[in-house]
Amino acid sequence: MPYTKQIEVTLEDLDDLNHVNNVRYMQWIQDISKEHWRKKAPIEIQEQVIWVVLKHTIEYKSPAFLKDPIHISTYIEKSKGAISTRIVEMFHEITNTLLVRSSTEWCLLNKDTKRPMRISEDIQQLFS
Repeated sequence: MPYTKQIEVTLEDLDDLNHVNNVRYMQWIQDISKEHWRKKAPIEIQEQVIWVVLKHTIEYKSPAFLKDPIHISTYIEKSKGAISTRIVEMFHEITNTLLVRSSTEWCLLNKDTKRPMRISEDIQQLFS
């Protein structure tokens, strides 16, 4: 089940062309990913593990501008071993135009040892 939120583009989000800056999209991708994890995972699990990014793939489909309302959603596409693939999509709230689609590979680490660890069934079920 996707996790969603809405935002509105502010002046600080824009680049020299008055579009949303690519770096800002990256920040939003990371922000919603962390929010989803913190919302779904019990604190006991959060205290034992951390996630690190292995790879981002971002497709920029259409620009967004000042005051545009953006609908952001994220979900886990698949998990295998220590790797989880998370999808984030951003749509213009009014026109439903796809703005950005990203796929990020996250690796689960033991918080103490910083070594990769298999994603448990308990964690997988939180996001299915």
